[in-house]
Amino acid sequence: MSATSLLELDGLRHEYSDTGDPGDGRAPLLFLHEGLGSVGLWRGFPERIAAESGRRAVAYSRLGHGRSDRPRTPRTTTFMATEATTTVPTLCAALGLERPILVGHSDGGTIALLAGRGDAGERVVVLAPHVLTEPFALTAIRAARTAFTEGDLRTRMARHHDDPDTTFHGWNDMWLAEEFTSWDVRDALAGITAPVLGLQGDDDPYGSIVHVRAVEERASGPVTVTELPCGHAPTWSSPTRPPPRSPGSSTPCPDPVPPRSRVRARIRGARATRRARGPVPRADA
Repeated sequence: MSATSLLELDGLRHEYSDTGDPGDGRAPLLFLHEGLGSVGLWRGFPERIAAESGRRAVAYSRLGHGRSDRPRTPRTTTFMATEATTTVPTLCAALGLERPILVGHSDGGTIALLAGRGDAGERVVVLAPHVLTEPFALTAIRAARTAFTEGDLRTRMARHHDDPDTTFHGWNDMWLAEEFTSWDVRDALAGITAPVLGLQGDDDPYGSIVHVRAVEERASGPVTVTELPCGHAPTWSSPTRPPPRSPGSSTPCPDPVPPRSRVRARIRGARATRRARGPVPRADA
């Protein structure tokens, strides 16, 4: 993994990594991390893609993540849209990233979709993005809160984030806010004209195929959808590979989700409740 630097935007420092040839002439890649992620928690994935593709690859940590400064105010349910329309274009301008290929995972996938509208990106690649709130997914997010307050998740996160409390609550409090149950950005997807690749794991406790299918149905440009036999992290998980580990360490990466068997049991219970209450909103609803 390459060394990181700090870039000041609007008076606040953002951690970022920059790999590859800026003069390559092709669209660079901009990586947008998951809800509890950071530059470091990509675990060298941007660098591997840069090496294999020959393109420049930039990743950054959102405010409150990794080594970036804390945000000035708590996040609201509009956070991902705000990040897409303010921080992403400002960072691209500062680093000379013209119409990048936006690569986003989870919450970062949502930001990539919203940032890629119009002529902002050459292409968009999303890994397990979110475009609406699925009730069953909140089971795993509640389990993460228990792991943080009663388990060792906070200790593990402290290895990767300067302020693990800000990182965790910026993600978890937003998702579990009452007003977030009706969060839905599907109407914004029509503004995406660039080609999109949507990847979704079939064993993801945080979301189902409904999200990338919604992109396929609503986006104005071509969309390719692929469902993979993995969990929430298609970049590094597979049935035959162990969880990613910290560089130079035998310690598994921070995972807010309890063991898969318990997650599945909770999801089954949530799905039973969902069936009793009615279907989850689908992309064609």
